[in-house]
Amino acid sequence: MVPAGDATGHGWPPHTQETRPWRQAQRGGTRDDRMLRAVEVWLPPRIAELEVALDSPLVTELDSAMREITTLDRADGADLDALGVLLLRAESVASSKIEAVEASLDDYARALHGARSNPSAVSMVAATAALDEMINHITPGGRLDLSMITSAHLALMRDDPGEAHYAGRLRDMQNWIGGSDHSPRGALYVPPPPETVADYLADLLAYAGRDDIPALVQAAIAHAQFESIHPFTDGNGRIGRALINTVLRRRGVTTRVVIPLASALVAHRDRYFDLLTAYRGGSVRPLIASFAAGARIAAAESRITAGRLREVPALWSDRLGPVRGGSAVAKLIDILPVRPILSADEACVAIASSRSSVFAAIDRLREAEVIRPLTPRKRDQVWGASLILDELDDLSVRIAQASS
Repeated sequence: MVPAGDATGHGWPPHTQETRPWRQAQRGGTRDDRMLRAVEVWLPPRIAELEVALDSPLVTELDSAMREITTLDRADGADLDALGVLLLRAESVASSKIEAVEASLDDYARALHGARSNPSAVSMVAATAALDEMINHITPGGRLDLSMITSAHLALMRDDPGEAHYAGRLRDMQNWIGGSDHSPRGALYVPPPPETVADYLADLLAYAGRDDIPALVQAAIAHAQFESIHPFTDGNGRIGRALINTVLRRRGVTTRVVIPLASALVAHRDRYFDLLTAYRGGSVRPLIASFAAGARIAAAESRITAGRLREVPALWSDRLGPVRGGSAVAKLIDILPVRPILSADEACVAIASSRSSVFAAIDRLREAEVIRPLTPRKRDQVWGASLILDELDDLSVRIAQASS
């Protein structure tokens, strides 16, 4: 392996720049956009064999984060499937918000059941599918390959009206971040040329496949390198953040839950982008330290959520009063923790009961405020378990506040 010096900010190799010819594929923008003939692209270092020396305070922070993560996963993840469902959704929603994709929790819940009236909520659901695609196709010690990343991108972008053509495909054009919409003029960052993307990803996947690096360090650097490569025309941020939990899952750090780190990152969105910029300048320690602190906070707050979710059935019981064993009400109460959003038809299938008994059970649950309607319509209503949906929202708020 090749040492990269210390992690204080000067040992990691910085990106370099190179001038490349540029010409608009489609005319547009100002005269300066149309006349642009060259662009300065950034070239990340090859990282497959690089190592980082970690100072003692950073090691302590990383160890603290790992203890919180493993305690959460080992103590709660094996017994509480509801926690896994909720954390997956919390991470996807927060990751979308980093990209300024905003929607209410109820809109998100409706989109999970096919409502397409809110494009932002639909996009959040796609981000959930992408993260689910990645973490469910990696095994501890397994191989992270390009097809997992492109499959996740396909899940994210295939229904996007402007990007569906590029869903699941590496870019074959030059992209850029910031500046003009019509050319890289004034861009904040211009990723490497399209013909280099495949080789860069192969290098990144080799790094992500190593087992001799602290897992959180590996996840942080793999994420930053992915964002620097920017291999897709759109959706890079959400796929890159999905890569974080995928690395943790491959390393066996988590087995049943995802760590909602994006909730900590979105609380300081500008700082997060500054960390990626600093990484490109060769400063890797601030990125690692921020990820360690964010992961520690996110895991600790998720343990609080786990405890609250355990209390939910008792709270429902208090609201409902006596429930006959084996009734449709009892069966719905059993499945709501892991299926907190469902329609009457889905409930009929899930508990194998008649429509009349399911509708009667839904009426009783609604009257007791165990569930609430998520759409204004009378027919084909979608229902949400109020306490669980409220906890999803509260978890993100608590992580953001603790990250301040």
